[in-house]
Amino acid sequence: MEKIIAQNKQWIDETWEKLDAKLKVVSERSKNKLPYTTINGVHDDKTTSDVAWWTNGFWGAMMMLMYSGTKDEHYLEVARSAQSLLDGAFKDFTELHHDVGFMWYISSGADYKLTGDQGAKNRALFAASTLAGRFNPKGGYIKSWNNDEGWVIIDCMMNIPLLYWASKEIGDDRYKNVAMAHADKTMETHIRPDGSVNHIVNIDPDTGDVIETFGGQGYEIGSSWTRGQAWAIYGYVQSYIHTGKQEYLDVAKKVAHYFIANLYDSFVPPIDFREPEEPKTYDTTAGAITACGLIEIAKCVPEFEKKMYIKAAINILKETEEKFCNWSLDEDSIVQYGSEAYHAKPTGINIPIIYGDYYFIDAIHKLKGFESFNI
Repeated sequence: MEKIIAQNKQWIDETWEKLDAKLKVVSERSKNKLPYTTINGVHDDKTTSDVAWWTNGFWGAMMMLMYSGTKDEHYLEVARSAQSLLDGAFKDFTELHHDVGFMWYISSGADYKLTGDQGAKNRALFAASTLAGRFNPKGGYIKSWNNDEGWVIIDCMMNIPLLYWASKEIGDDRYKNVAMAHADKTMETHIRPDGSVNHIVNIDPDTGDVIETFGGQGYEIGSSWTRGQAWAIYGYVQSYIHTGKQEYLDVAKKVAHYFIANLYDSFVPPIDFREPEEPKTYDTTAGAITACGLIEIAKCVPEFEKKMYIKAAINILKETEEKFCNWSLDEDSIVQYGSEAYHAKPTGINIPIIYGDYYFIDAIHKLKGFESFNI
């Protein structure tokens, strides 16, 4: 693994330098925003429309990654400005949802881990209690959305690291037990035998039995939404890191093998691996998330297994950087051609999305050898 990273060191270093050069400028322009996408090259601002929007933690989290790698205090200042803006989401409890992990763990939780800031710790612990409170003990799952009692989405595997951290932080296994129960139920209901993944599963809240599955953000029922695969890969390897439960690593590897096998046409995935050939689509966010998960899997497996995962991650990232990154200082986004869902046409596909930038930075941050404090 180290040899492969060393062989790509020049590209990794140059990419990190380009990230720093661009974000020094963009962070100043967007320091009072919570961006989601760009409009005519300029970051929008979710604080003006939906402060509880699920992606609103990613901007501050990006700044924490850059602070971690550069020690530039400006990034920390912008990250804390973003945390303050996100405090507005706490004002209406009924608007919160399972994505509080995305919103506070990788931003405020990261701040606390890196700096010891108590305000950041309190934010993350409050979010953890909110997430744990969504657990249905009969059904064995964390409720995803507020209006659908038994709907569980694969994305939540990326929120439960907040619970593992909270258990360790306060010395109480209740949070960890909730996280593991949810991971076990999701492994049973969402992961198919071939390594593909259901996006949405409707689970009976009283019995835990599967009622039905939905195509969700993929092409159709039974298809293979690539970002759903990515959430499973990165989410399950994180659960393995926190618990040491071998089944979680095995699931992460199983889904990763399926994902890698389907990259036969391009290292940047389409929106759905089982979509029509035309029109050609891309979801760079799925590729960046998967690359992060593959790097972490490579750290967890024996020496002679590592090469497949790390090479696949670097191939994904290199093609993303070469073909889909915008390094202009005049435009705010970096990674282009993200897609919300297959049927999000015409406005929700081939657009920059903030988590595409975040996970691309996260992957390069890992390859640079910086501490993975956001797991």
